[in-house]
Amino acid sequence: QVQLVESGGGLAQVGGSLRLSCVASGIIFSGNDWAWYRQAPGRQREVVAGIGTDGRTNYVESVKGRFTTSRDNAKNTVYLQMNMLKPDDTAVYYCVTPMMVHDHRWGQGTQVTVSS
Repeated sequence: QVQLVESGGGLAQVGGSLRLSCVASGIIFSGNDWAWYRQAPGRQREVVAGIGTDGRTNYVESVKGRFTTSRDNAKNTVYLQMNMLKPDDTAVYYCVTPMMVHDHRWGQGTQVTVSS
């Protein structure tokens, strides 16, 4: 059974930084692409960033230059470094594989709140 534990969220000020972590178990971590999604109140869940098995990354336009995702296969962990935070970044953040998205399997997420 796959388990995801997202952490690192919290309250940040505009312009501040947070680093999210997602530890996965019950899955061959290194063999999967990983993505970060977020869902703000009243809005649809959206993809924020992704990282392939080869380490290549991609980002939604709104976070390019501010967010960086990385992975540590030895620790079964994917990270999301968030800098220059904006109020629009306020959301619950989730890590997930493409298959989990297809199957609608989500972790508990971690809340990020950016105050102005």
